[in-house]
Amino acid sequence: MSATTHASNELPDNPLRQLTLDQLRQRTSEKWRRYDPDVLPLWVAEMDVLLAEPIAKAVTDAIAAGDTGYPSGTGYADAVAAFAAERWHWADLDRDRIRTVPDIMLGVVEMFKTVTGPGDAIVVNSPVYPPFHLFPVFNDRTVVEAPLGADQRIDFAALAAAFELALGRGGRAAYLLCHPHNPTGTVHTRSELERVARLAADYGVRVVADEAHAPLVAPGTRFVPYLTVAGGERGLALTSAAKAWNLPGLRGAVAIAGTEAVADLARMPEKMSISISHLGSIAHAAAFREGGPWLDALLAGLDANRRFLAELLAERLPEVRYRPEPGTYLAWLDCRGLGLGDDPAAAFLERGRVALNSGLPFGTGGAGHVRLNYATSPEILTEAVDRMAASL
Repeated sequence: MSATTHASNELPDNPLRQLTLDQLRQRTSEKWRRYDPDVLPLWVAEMDVLLAEPIAKAVTDAIAAGDTGYPSGTGYADAVAAFAAERWHWADLDRDRIRTVPDIMLGVVEMFKTVTGPGDAIVVNSPVYPPFHLFPVFNDRTVVEAPLGADQRIDFAALAAAFELALGRGGRAAYLLCHPHNPTGTVHTRSELERVARLAADYGVRVVADEAHAPLVAPGTRFVPYLTVAGGERGLALTSAAKAWNLPGLRGAVAIAGTEAVADLARMPEKMSISISHLGSIAHAAAFREGGPWLDALLAGLDANRRFLAELLAERLPEVRYRPEPGTYLAWLDCRGLGLGDDPAAAFLERGRVALNSGLPFGTGGAGHVRLNYATSPEILTEAVDRMAASL
């Protein structure tokens, strides 16, 4: 039996239903401490769950043994390769194409440094995870937006126009693909990814795929790694256990090269690989290696929450438009029908004491929207939507 397959047809208990609000309020993480105690926090990408038992054991065993030194070995890379083979049918992922990095966005920046230069452009699909706008600028790159279509999917005409604009001043360009997409939860199909690869090849644009939410795809929807599609050989990608197993406090990620991009990955400074936290590497390896049953239970709980949130909104906030998508645990809510202006999150916080992400930092298409994290209990979800409705 594979390490990521449960021994029976029964899943563990829903991880989203194991903690009360009082227990959660004891946490000292940013999610629970940024706002006043009367605020319900459904904003940052942190889940209201206990740590999966295999991860907790791996970390506590290391601490008990005093194994808190510098990172070493290929355990993380081996675990990712095994998980990818089983879950994503990626059988030919050689661990020599995998390098550890401290986290996703630092890895993204290092990849930009290998395939672009100062002043070059990075194309993003807005609305998108705010660091996509910030990190390139911090590193002397410019950002060019290719807004998503009304269906929350890649608009290929907009993408081609963005590639032309990005290359118009000369130099090189990269496309930072968010897959699955944050904040919409859209999971790109194989045909869409192949079209991305063809368009990138036509323009000579390098693709860097942020696949941080890759394990968080609903049952019945297949995640296709970008590097496995036709034309993806020159791509670069990053993934991590941080989002799927709730490990942002134990930082770590891996950078992966397409079969024709190994030399690019090799140019990444060795310091990046050895800067990962040793305990983070242990935790992430345990997640990919042994966290499959817990993940399956989580995915079932998230799928139920996704449907439940749609029902709550339809009943109590029918003016809010929500298109449930099978990726991530984030809901992108169009609140323009509520008359709350460009930043409805501010109104929900002030009047309803619910903390959501403002849509404005997500770029074009973010005004009048909020991002809601539904990786919590149905009871907390209900209370949050009730507060939002009452605030109007």
